[in-house]
Amino acid sequence: MKAIKYEEAVRRLEEIVEQMENNELDIDSLSDKLKEAQGLVKSCKDKLTKADREVEKLLQEKRLSEE
Repeated sequence: MKAIKYEEAVRRLEEIVEQMENNELDIDSLSDKLKEAQGLVKSCKDKLTKADREVEKLLQEKRLSEE
């Protein structure tokens, strides 16, 4: 999967969920969309984890500088 911005990934996930809820997908398409959604979820999770680490690092640096 190519690099995708978090907001784009979330928007695409919303589209896939809407298609599923509206029964717009046949079984073959559903399988493909589920694989795509899995990759998008992983990408979002990775980005959130990275952002969380960066925020934690900044907070630690701030605490150390205040000591």
